[in-house]
Amino acid sequence: MEKNAIQKGNNAEDKFLYELLSLKDQILFKEKFKFDRNPSNIVIAGMGGSGIAGRLFQEIYSDIPVFISNGYSLPKFVGKDSIVVCISYSGNTEETISAYEEATRKNAQLAIITSGGELLSKGRNVVKIPSGTSPRSALGYMLMPLLNTFYEIPEEDILEAREILSKLDKDNSKEKKIAAEIFEGEHIPIVYSTSPNDSIAYRWNTQLNENSKILALWSSFPELNHNNTMALKNTYRKELFYPICIKSNADERISARITATEKVTNMKFRRIMEAEGTSPFAKLTYFLHVGDYISYHLAKLRNMDPLDITSIEELKSMIKKPT
Repeated sequence: MEKNAIQKGNNAEDKFLYELLSLKDQILFKEKFKFDRNPSNIVIAGMGGSGIAGRLFQEIYSDIPVFISNGYSLPKFVGKDSIVVCISYSGNTEETISAYEEATRKNAQLAIITSGGELLSKGRNVVKIPSGTSPRSALGYMLMPLLNTFYEIPEEDILEAREILSKLDKDNSKEKKIAAEIFEGEHIPIVYSTSPNDSIAYRWNTQLNENSKILALWSSFPELNHNNTMALKNTYRKELFYPICIKSNADERISARITATEKVTNMKFRRIMEAEGTSPFAKLTYFLHVGDYISYHLAKLRNMDPLDITSIEELKSMIKKPT
């Protein structure tokens, strides 16, 4: 379904679908940062749906160390040779504001990605992104400034990704079927990844949490063969789990581990998902969008509002300090 075929409307499902359909346009976002000097490290501070862009970037870019800060404090090494990028869709995330203030005290080079709020008024090196969506649905807007600044994606790769996303927007019946299997069996998904898809598995997990309102687990090859394998073989109520593998690594050693894991644990993967596209960026965005649609269809089957974050907002109000 194309974006112009639906209205934003008042229906939560339609609103969320409208947001999903915008990803192919978000990756065309060209904004970038400017810095005065080359850094020795990059720290990306962000929480929840705003923080996932940093996790993805960390797996893509490896010219210099990239660290993720998902809390109130920054690593002790942060200083004048660091770049700290603070990402908060609302601009009011208290942990990210705290990180910004600490980076300022430490004389780090600063950048901000936000749609408004307190952070927008604080900084000068700011990429302002469009408002009006849920933070987790603005991933393209938050990821592209990082890539445009530090790791420029070839235009042909972006266009390939856009074409693949458009195809998935028109036909996500495979994702709908996976959601139906999870729903009908009342399963708990376990999302396994192969490098460089760890951040994608994490994203699937959080999308299932927030959109579908179910718990999920995630892990990655080959690390899981040093711990998770024992649980897969011996855990309680194995029939409840729905193991699915995101695979784009052509390494034969990883393929052998996937096959051996199924045999040793006597737990077969319900799906081994192969990437579409030729460029790493196209594969990345394809896998991200597959997870989006699985979580969307599962939310519909469970009669859950994919945009509802009442429990998160309730928690925030309970811990908010009086002004």
